[in-house]
Amino acid sequence: MTAGSSLRSFRSSTRLMEVPSAALPVRKPVGAFRGGLFGFLLGSTLAGAAVYYYILEEYKVSNELLTEDIYALQAAVQKIHSYVQGLEEKVAAMERTKK
Repeated sequence: MTAGSSLRSFRSSTRLMEVPSAALPVRKPVGAFRGGLFGFLLGSTLAGAAVYYYILEEYKVSNELLTEDIYALQAAVQKIHSYVQGLEEKVAAMERTKK
């Protein structure tokens, strides 16, 4: 081996040593506080929407039941009214026959 060919020194090409002129901007990592706050707000919003639709459905069901009860009560009152009216007519007829 010859002295000139076997010794090799460390060299860097000029291309690798150059600093790029248009460096990319440094991205900030999303911190735990901001990520946690975002997650909390997203979760709260989704939970609120779910509760809203659940309560809306419960309201519709209870409203339908209440309406059915009102109609049943109205029918019962009409039956009682017709029964009392028939009794009043009978009482009036008995008073007329006594005179």
